[in-house]
Amino acid sequence: MKRDYYEVLGIARTCTPQEMKSAYRKLAIQFHPDKNPGNAEAEEKFKECTEAYEVLSDAEKRARYDRYGHAAPGGFGGSGAEGFSNINDIFGDIFGEMFGGGGRGRQRGGGGGNQRARGQDLRYNMTISFTEAAFGTEAKMKIPRHKSCETCKGLGAKPGTTAKTCPGCHGSGELRMTQGFFQISRTCAQCAGTGKVITDPCVTCRGQGKVASETNLSVKIPPGVDTGTRLKLSGEGEPGERGGVPGDLYVVVSVEEHPIFVREDTEVICEVPVSFTQAALGATIEVPTLDGKVRMKIPAGSQSGKVFRLRGKGFPALGGGAQRGDQHVRVTVEVPGTLTKKQREILEQFAAISGEDAHPQQKGFFAKVRELFGSEAAADDAANS
Repeated sequence: MKRDYYEVLGIARTCTPQEMKSAYRKLAIQFHPDKNPGNAEAEEKFKECTEAYEVLSDAEKRARYDRYGHAAPGGFGGSGAEGFSNINDIFGDIFGEMFGGGGRGRQRGGGGGNQRARGQDLRYNMTISFTEAAFGTEAKMKIPRHKSCETCKGLGAKPGTTAKTCPGCHGSGELRMTQGFFQISRTCAQCAGTGKVITDPCVTCRGQGKVASETNLSVKIPPGVDTGTRLKLSGEGEPGERGGVPGDLYVVVSVEEHPIFVREDTEVICEVPVSFTQAALGATIEVPTLDGKVRMKIPAGSQSGKVFRLRGKGFPALGGGAQRGDQHVRVTVEVPGTLTKKQREILEQFAAISGEDAHPQQKGFFAKVRELFGSEAAADDAANS
């Protein structure tokens, strides 16, 4: 009679898949044949716990087992010591790291020698100006990278010769170890999983299939990029191994700060100083923009901090066409640092004539102060009485 699968793994019927996997791992390590050579009892317990895990780790099989037990109609599709349909995958998921494998996501043999590894991707950091980010540019760059060896066409073997089938794995790219009813595979160290070995290497690249070089490239920077934007140049990375597909080059953009403008998404902000008389009397001033200077009207009585909008003078959205955001101009009223005697006399006359009416913001501020402190004084009087 078979023991209950939950009892075999020492878990509750309500356990989670992760708890089940952890329990199986401990038992499998404890009873693994490699740790118990010649121990038939340990091998049988290993088979028993593996059979239990194979059934209970499958949601559909677990549901059938919970309902019917070992007497489930049709059985469980190969569970038992005769072998499991997915026992290699189960074992690879849990113990792959112990044997140099990569679990079920790993590519297995049978043509491993014909696979050509894709080249590595490269990254290039590029700094551009604020204006170049707004309008786009075409930038030049020099990339230190390898290139495919022209002598051997990237194959690594001396012209007129070819790579030989690896004697260690016989061309499969993997070494297999059979233990009982399961099998473990790991990458062949002799050929690094390619299934081929070069016995007569190319003298130019010494069998590597690539040589160091510097490549001059140009990249089009589209309008609207910002710091952190990544541009992909397909096929401009490192060449692939043994003539494989090259990797890609990623250009990562960094935008320099501007001495006048500040960017917020597609909007541009700048501050422009104006004199006291320009703010009081009104004026038309020249304002810098990304397109050059434009004339902007300042209405009479403009206060410091007043913001004016220049439509269409900002940044375009990246990939959003020709439409641009706006520029926001904040005026700051400058007060003269020194005054001549005549200027002082005139300003004193202006202050005497104007009184508080000339400063509506100041008048409103002090009115609020008087209201605030007046209410607090009334509250104190009420509390003292």
